Amino acid sequence: MVDGSSDSVSELDNIPSNIDAEQALLGTLLINNDVFDTISSIAQAEHFFDPVHARIFEVISQKIQKNSLASPITIKPFFEGDEALTELGGSAYLVRLASSAISTFAAKEFAVLIRDMSLRRSLVNLANDISQRAVTISIDQTAEEQIVEAEQALYSLSNLGTEDSGFKPFVSATIEAIKIADKAYQREGSLSGLSTGLLDLDKKLGGLNASDLIIIAGRPSMGKTALATNIAFNIAKINMRDRDTPDVNLKSVGPVVGFFSLEMSSSQLASRILSEASKVPSDQIRRGEMTEDEFRRFVEAAQQLENCSLFIDDTAALPISTLTARARRLKRTYGLDVLIVDYLQLVRPASAKDNRVNEISEITQGLKAIAKELNIPVIALSQLSRQVESREDKRPQLSDLRESGSIEQDADVVMFVFRAEYYKEREKPGEHDMEATLKWQDEMSQLHGKAELIIGKQRHGPIGSVDLSFESQFTRFGNLVKPYQKESLYK
Repeated sequence: MVDGSSDSVSELDNIPSNIDAEQALLGTLLINNDVFDTISSIAQAEHFFDPVHARIFEVISQKIQKNSLASPITIKPFFEGDEALTELGGSAYLVRLASSAISTFAAKEFAVLIRDMSLRRSLVNLANDISQRAVTISIDQTAEEQIVEAEQALYSLSNLGTEDSGFKPFVSATIEAIKIADKAYQREGSLSGLSTGLLDLDKKLGGLNASDLIIIAGRPSMGKTALATNIAFNIAKINMRDRDTPDVNLKSVGPVVGFFSLEMSSSQLASRILSEASKVPSDQIRRGEMTEDEFRRFVEAAQQLENCSLFIDDTAALPISTLTARARRLKRTYGLDVLIVDYLQLVRPASAKDNRVNEISEITQGLKAIAKELNIPVIALSQLSRQVESREDKRPQLSDLRESGSIEQDADVVMFVFRAEYYKEREKPGEHDMEATLKWQDEMSQLHGKAELIIGKQRHGPIGSVDLSFESQFTRFGNLVKPYQKESLYK
C-alpha cells in the first residue's frame, strides 16, 4: 500500500507515478469543489496510481456531480470499513489531504501530470504485451497482423493523451470559420478545400474539404478509377511544382495523396497516370506499341513523377481496421492530405457480419471515422447495382447504390460518373438502315468526348451536374470548354 512517503515508493521505482501530485489534487478538490470543472476533462479515476486515491477521486466526483458538497466529513461515510484507507490513517488521512492542498491555480497542472503518468504506465504495459505476443508463435495471427494490431493499440493510446475538447464557445467556432473562409478567399479559385483540378467541379464542391467522405459511384467502364487517378495526379503534382530541392522534406511541401488500389496493381495505376502525363494512349503503353517519341515522353514523365507525393497501396481485400492503421502510419510518416479508396465493396469488414448491408455500414462508418480523425477528405469509389441497366434512362440516382442505406447516410458528398456515349455506342443500328445510322452518328458526335458528373448529395452545398471532357485513349477527365467560354480560362 502506498502511504505517500518517499520510502514507500522505492519498491515501485520502475513504474511511472507521482503520489505527491495525486495527494495535492485530491486535497485541492476537497477544499474547493469548483476546481472539478477545470480538471474533470483531464483526469479520471483510472488515471490514479494509488487505488485508494482512485476511489477517493471517484467519490468526490459523484458527490460534486450530484451538486453535493465533497469534503473530508461528507465523504468519510463512504469509506467505513475500507481496510486500505484504514492502513493510511482512515478519516485522518482525508483531513491530511485537505490540509496539504496547494493553490487551486496549480490543479490543472497536477491533473495533466497524473494523466501523463497513467499514459506512461499504459505504454509500459502495451510494450510488455507486444513483446509477449511477439515471442508467442500462433497459427491464428501472423507477424504482420501483430504489427497492425500493435499500431492500432498505440494510436488509440495516443488519442487518450489528447484533452477532450468538449463544448466550445461560439466565438471559438466563429474564429475557425473565419480562418477557413480567409483561406478560401486568399486561395486562387476561392476554394475552402483542395482543388481537384476540375474547375467546374471545384466550384460546386468548394474543393475537397477536410473530414468529408466523398463517394464516386458508377457502373463498370464509366471511368470511376480514371476520375480518381486524375484527381490524385492533379493534387500530387502540386507537390512537384513546389519542390525546390530534391532532398526537401515531403511534409513541408504540397499535399500528400494516399491511394488504396484494391482492384488494380500499383504498376497498372502508375501506367494510367503516366499515360495522362505523357499523353501516350494507355492501350499502346500496355501493348508496348509506342513510337520512339512516345516512349521518350513516357520515360520523361516517369522521371518527373518519380518523386511525386502519391503513395499507392495495392494490397487486395484489406480489412477496414488495417486500412485505417496504414492511413494513420502514412499520416505520421509523410503527412496525408487526401485518401482515395478504389473501391468500397472490395474492403473487408473487421469481422464477419450476418449480412452484406451491415458489412458495408461498418466500412462506410470506418471511412468517415478516418476522415474526421485524420482531418482529411476521403474519396471512396463505389459500384452501382444492375438496376441502372434495366431502365430506359441510364442516369444513375442514389437508390442505385449497392447497399445504399449506409453509403447514403455516412457520405457527405455522393457523385455519379455518367457517360451517355458508352450506352449510345451500343445502340448502333444495322448498316441497312441508313437513316437511323446517320441519326446515330449525329448523336454520337454530340456525345463524343463528354462525360457528366452528377452530384446526387452534398451535405454542405447544392446538388446538380458538372460537364467534363473525357479522353478515352488517355483515360483522362478534364475541364469541358463551353461555347461561351474562352480557352484561356482552362489553361
